[in-house]
Amino acid sequence: MSDASVQTQTLDYQAILQSTTLRTDSFLRGFIASRQGVPTLLKESIEYSLFGPGKRVRPALALLAAQAVDGCIEDALPAAAALELIHCFSLVHDDLPAMDNDDLRRGRPTNHKIYGDAVAILAGDAMNTLAFELLAECVNDPSQSVKLLLELSRATGPAGMIGGQILDTCYPQLKHVDSQAANIESLQRIHRLKTGALIRAACRMGGVAARADAHHLQILDELGQAVGLVFQIVDDLLDVTSSDAQLGKKAGKDADIGKLTYPVLLGLEQTQAELHRQHKLAERALDQLGPAAEPLSLVVHALARRDK
Repeated sequence: MSDASVQTQTLDYQAILQSTTLRTDSFLRGFIASRQGVPTLLKESIEYSLFGPGKRVRPALALLAAQAVDGCIEDALPAAAALELIHCFSLVHDDLPAMDNDDLRRGRPTNHKIYGDAVAILAGDAMNTLAFELLAECVNDPSQSVKLLLELSRATGPAGMIGGQILDTCYPQLKHVDSQAANIESLQRIHRLKTGALIRAACRMGGVAARADAHHLQILDELGQAVGLVFQIVDDLLDVTSSDAQLGKKAGKDADIGKLTYPVLLGLEQTQAELHRQHKLAERALDQLGPAAEPLSLVVHALARRDK
């Protein structure tokens, strides 16, 4: 499959995602199959979550970001696969009773509902470590491997996704203070870390894999920051406006547990306005990348308008 197939055939969002998903899944299946000595139950649990239905947004962003700066999509495949391993690890752990306590994920029972808490925890741990093993093993240039490992570890770690999860789960003092501005600042901090850090990393890692210069890497960084907030704001809106069947998980849960969200703070109209503002920031970054970013642009626009 050539890069042209992800370019401007019909510029259909679903076709682009299907193409990037096929590439990512093929790479992941080969990598997982090549691991020796993995206990059968652990492998089954990993594969249940890793290869279940899903949008594969982060891998798509990484692959299309590489293409947007005139790089080769093939060079970004290890980054895309590693990002999906980290994302799936985070979902498995996020669904656990001690965290968000969800029964459904992507329209199916969550991992711990099938395999039990202990196996789900260990499967998440395994996917976390496999992501870094993959980047160390599958990136031919050691200097590139180190750069990608650093990007992913920073995005995943205590000042990234995991830090955001801590703020969201364990710091009630960040929520519902008297000042709306302080609430919004706290909410954006949580979102930039818990959801946004990995989306930002996807854009940056695509650029790193394509050996983008500092100027283009900065543009991708700005794009990733805006898209991270776009994605989470849409999630907040969908939790209010969608059904369980549409989302593939329980809807309305944020309100049920008194969680701080954009609709809670701003109402639906102002939340839509903030979504529009962040989308405009993403468009501004995309406009600086030129024609090669057209598939990436289409995916970003579709993410801002998604209904699940």
